[in-house]
Amino acid sequence: MGSTAECAIVGGGIVGLSIAYNLAARGMTDVVVLERESMVGTGSTGRCAGGFRHQFSTEANVRLSLLSIDKLTAFEAEMDQPLDLHQDGYLFLLDDPKDVEAFERNVELQTRLGVPVEILPPEEIAKVLPGTELKLDDILAASYCGKDGVSDPAGVTEGYRKNAARLGVSVQTDREVVGIDVEGDRVTGVRFREGRLSAPIVVNAAGPHAGAVGKMAGIDVPVVPLRRFIWTTRPFAEAPSRWTLVIDFASGFYFHREGGGVLFGMGNRDEPPTHDLSVDEEFFEKVAVPVGTRRYPPLAGAAIRSSWAGSYEASPDANPILGRVPGLEGFILANGFSGHGFQHAPGVGQLLAEEITDGGATTMDISPFSIRRFEGGNTKIEYGVV
Repeated sequence: MGSTAECAIVGGGIVGLSIAYNLAARGMTDVVVLERESMVGTGSTGRCAGGFRHQFSTEANVRLSLLSIDKLTAFEAEMDQPLDLHQDGYLFLLDDPKDVEAFERNVELQTRLGVPVEILPPEEIAKVLPGTELKLDDILAASYCGKDGVSDPAGVTEGYRKNAARLGVSVQTDREVVGIDVEGDRVTGVRFREGRLSAPIVVNAAGPHAGAVGKMAGIDVPVVPLRRFIWTTRPFAEAPSRWTLVIDFASGFYFHREGGGVLFGMGNRDEPPTHDLSVDEEFFEKVAVPVGTRRYPPLAGAAIRSSWAGSYEASPDANPILGRVPGLEGFILANGFSGHGFQHAPGVGQLLAEEITDGGATTMDISPFSIRRFEGGNTKIEYGVV
């Protein structure tokens, strides 16, 4: 690695690598990705459930999903990268009248933007999940989009990594950034334990560590790490045949088919922000198992194969924070995805590459995601967060 670059990207997860690839594809190849771990994609990216969906409550998020999912479904051919991808839909189960009303409004927005989504009465849910035993006695309705699905975080990450490297990007692991240099009103580079890299553009793509990286540049990036748990089971006879991702919206419990069994997850919504990524076994026994087996009874007979925890890099309104920082030239944010970084990374990479190389994103308006929205304290909270 040389001592200078056109752009330094802090964070080698899927967001940082997508930005790097898209910059290189647009001709900016003097790019360095700095990852603190020994491998890329081992932070939040490698610990996510791999879902992607159009079902969001804000127009900007729906448009970002439309862009990203189009790119994701074309990814295997475009990037010459094998990819495990299933478009069997997302199914939100709703047991609260207020949630039903909110999702009905969301469906109106999504339909207007061209998303094939519908509200299902309880008696029609079985058509979406034939042969899957769900307990629906308290469910009032469900929201379903068949173009939502589940994909392969490792495959997408590797596709961006190898193609960014092929185009000349330097991807450096074991490079923990410890400082960002600022002169006057602009960034001039980054510091790590082994030295310094001069760069007029620095991208904060540090996932749950985005707040700490922002402070290095004197910027308050309002992102906190929220722990979420995932478990997988061994194969069992009653496992769903389809890969539909089922979400019990009130509790946050979700599951989908995985390896002949299921992957399921949820988080402790009362837990304060933490970087602790251990699995809370008490929460599993007292909350996750009772909630999960009540909604999906076959889970009670399944043997656990593995478990882990990951981080949501959560913003105050659960929307991403994207683009330039007013008053600090050259500092670019790609933070606060609140659990949606994997699925929105393809679109974000393109949009921020446009922002950096063209002076502004042109494929879609990213101003709703600007950090400036927090100045007035009046933001539209994304309702569809699990």
